Amino acid sequence: MQLSDRVNRIQPSATLAVFNAKEKLLAQRIDVVDFGPGEPDFPTPDHIKKAAIRAIEENKTKYTPSGGVMPLRQAAVEWHAKYLGSSYAPKECVINSGGKHSLFNVIHALINSGDEVLILAPYWVSYPEMVKCADGKPVVLDTDPEDGFVPRASQIEKAITTRTKILIVNSPANPSGTVIPEEEFAAILEVAKKRNVFVLSDECYSHFVYGKARPFSIASLPSAKSNVIISASLSKTFCMTGWRMGYTLAPQEISDAVLKLQSQSISNPTSIAQYAALEALRGGMESVEEMLGQFSRRRQRMLNGLREIPGVACHEPEGSFYVFPNVSGTSYGDGVSGADTLQVTKELLDREHLVVIPGDAFGAPGYLRISYATSMERIEEGLMRLGRFFRAGKPVTSTAATRG
Repeated sequence: MQLSDRVNRIQPSATLAVFNAKEKLLAQRIDVVDFGPGEPDFPTPDHIKKAAIRAIEENKTKYTPSGGVMPLRQAAVEWHAKYLGSSYAPKECVINSGGKHSLFNVIHALINSGDEVLILAPYWVSYPEMVKCADGKPVVLDTDPEDGFVPRASQIEKAITTRTKILIVNSPANPSGTVIPEEEFAAILEVAKKRNVFVLSDECYSHFVYGKARPFSIASLPSAKSNVIISASLSKTFCMTGWRMGYTLAPQEISDAVLKLQSQSISNPTSIAQYAALEALRGGMESVEEMLGQFSRRRQRMLNGLREIPGVACHEPEGSFYVFPNVSGTSYGDGVSGADTLQVTKELLDREHLVVIPGDAFGAPGYLRISYATSMERIEEGLMRLGRFFRAGKPVTSTAATRG
């Protein structure tokens, strides 16, 4: 069968293979500690679920406008203005089926064949593949681990060429947890305006910040709108990953282009999920504060545990719910180097039944992405297995090795 060039030039999600391997172990009733999830382990708040039930009972199950129902578009711009300081109008907002869909739409609405998209490494796994799918050229710019992976405007400006159309930024970042300082965001915006580049800001983890870090959007800066596009998601903030709700904020011409593309692809986001999202955006942030309290404690325990393992180096992330340790200085088994993180993740799953994601998937070989979106009990068990693996490389002998 002759498949399209578009499909042939992209790869499946790098996390899919790990997920499939984990499912095989679970099918054998083996106790797997999963440090892989990119989603909160908390349920969707009750008031959001009840709003969806009401929508069904009130027969709000028909097609909606392609860009989403107007009350939701209004609520999205009001929420973003209240919590992140922007100033968009509802006509500059398009409701999407998740933040990932928002990013996909924007990239396909703007990129022509050969256009370059600047991607900061470590990066979320889907950025390069989305660009390649649109026949663009992903240009990866490494950030400095000694600087906490913070991208610097001076570094970005040197990487911009006449073909650069978009710079993708993600703060707080997946996988590194890096939070870009406000003053650096301002410098990045000045570079983007000077070089006529769009900043596509992925704000999926906007409210998952710790310590002195605060939620911030580049869209809150003066005169930002002409060069800034916001991709937002309700998935993490409101524990709605499966609901597939996100939105795009952009200048009118770009919003209209996204809307055109969406109207010819999905028609409209799911009506029921839209009414759940409306309740989420209008219903307060108490559940987010509760999550942050638990994530903060888990984050500190994970960092402390990793730092006790010989050869592991880990900067302190200020956001998201991941840690991103460098394990290239470790060894396991018969002194095998931990630098090959693709092999490390395979061995960890096979021998310790522990799921982590290799840094290779994020453009950072030698690192592991570890999620602490799981219970403290599972964090303790996972750290025990991880430490045992790197200290001795022995097979799993935990008393919790099987379930049921």
